[in-house]
Amino acid sequence: MKKTKSLYHGHRFPAVVISCAVRWYFRFQLSLRDIEELLFERGVVVSYETVRRWCETFVSGFARRVKAVRRRPGTT
Repeated sequence: MKKTKSLYHGHRFPAVVISCAVRWYFRFQLSLRDIEELLFERGVVVSYETVRRWCETFVSGFARRVKAVRRRPGTT
């Protein structure tokens, strides 16, 4: 049985931190510097450039998951 590597394999920060930052950026339309500041308040020191790279890297995976969960038209 093959083990699949995590989407976040090889990144310095845990998957929770990365997914939270990317979600904040796209869901609430915050600036990269705002997200840097929010993470700093939670004890995570990361630059806005790193957040930008995360957003470029993981946007397709998040979009795919959101589409899969979204309700179909006409269902109640």
